[in-house]
Amino acid sequence: MESDIRQRKHVNSVNSVSDKHHDPTDAAPRLKHGLAMQVLRSLLLATWFNCCCVAILATQIIGCPLYLINKDYYYAYMAYTKQSFGLVITALTQWGCPTVVRVSGDKSVRGQIHLAADGRLKTSFPERLVMIANHQVYTDWIYLWWVAYTNQMHGRIFIILKESLKYIPIIGQGMTFYGFIFMARKWLSDKPRLQHRLEKLKTQHSGSQSGSPQYDPMWLLIFPEGTNLSINTRRRSAEYAVKQKLSPLRHELIPRSTGLFFCLQQLRGTVEWVYDCTVAYEGPPKGSLPDKYFTLRSTYLQGRPPTSVNMHWRRFAVADIPLEDQDEFDAWLRARWGEKDQLLDECFGTGRFPTELGGSIIAESGSPEQTSAAAVGYAETHVRLRHWAELSRIFMVLVGTALLCKLPRLIGLY
Repeated sequence: MESDIRQRKHVNSVNSVSDKHHDPTDAAPRLKHGLAMQVLRSLLLATWFNCCCVAILATQIIGCPLYLINKDYYYAYMAYTKQSFGLVITALTQWGCPTVVRVSGDKSVRGQIHLAADGRLKTSFPERLVMIANHQVYTDWIYLWWVAYTNQMHGRIFIILKESLKYIPIIGQGMTFYGFIFMARKWLSDKPRLQHRLEKLKTQHSGSQSGSPQYDPMWLLIFPEGTNLSINTRRRSAEYAVKQKLSPLRHELIPRSTGLFFCLQQLRGTVEWVYDCTVAYEGPPKGSLPDKYFTLRSTYLQGRPPTSVNMHWRRFAVADIPLEDQDEFDAWLRARWGEKDQLLDECFGTGRFPTELGGSIIAESGSPEQTSAAAVGYAETHVRLRHWAELSRIFMVLVGTALLCKLPRLIGLY
């Protein structure tokens, strides 16, 4: 009885804090920076981001010969460069658009979400999993990559992307080295390409970062909706729902099962879990779509990040998912998206997702607000690095290579 009373007090305390910052009828967040500051931020952020991307690509090119020497070392080396990009986007978000991130879940992820002594998020998800998520705005993948960083998996994340992204200068080439999977949305041409990449993800490598007794660590991220939510995509999704006689979704697009079904069939026996993340952005007026307010420009340059980013996690055993018949799997996936729609409805109405993690989020320390939230099942934190010195990893190989090139000249001077 006393524990129930204490938990209700914690809930009331957390909800009272949330109420101060959340009203579903509020107007969208105002711009924080004027035109002059936007120009300055654009120059600073673009210069820093592009320099880091060029450094990472140059590092990848330097390591290319490893593929001919030892493929295990090659894959470990490319994972190192992928870690570097994870650090870049984490630092960019920490400095450019700081906002509250609230992480919760159901009982299936109990004991896997923690707060470190300095208030950072720490997760302890498995080293091999398939991750699925709804796709609200373009920044979804940035926050999910950050979650991989909190799990020390930011060098082992693989993302299925639109093929057009492969042709972005520098970034596209870098993602190719990362082993990302580019899809043209034409299944006849996509299937053999996808199968080739999945075969590589099932291959055992004994590199320095391979901690699995059988297979390398891998987080495979898939957005079953195929694209982010917008007026046009929601209209097309509604037309598809009518055509297929499906119930429409209020906050999501109808998921397409073909790609995910194929991935799970191919990876079955090498991956035990599917982790599902439902993402919601607080800030836009009720009934509006977040992509109108939270573009890359408004978030990073105009100083208008979401009031909060909310994540709800749950997991499903691959062994319990129907993978023998695609129609059954399609029904299973749509049922999960229906549940996510209910979760989103509650989040947009109350400012937070429901949680079953009360008392199980380990808070080693943190502010009183963080401790109070953790007690009822919410990890409240910010996107942040452990230490800014981590960014030195991005340039370490280039600096080392430059020193080696100068070494003969220095020796000659003596």
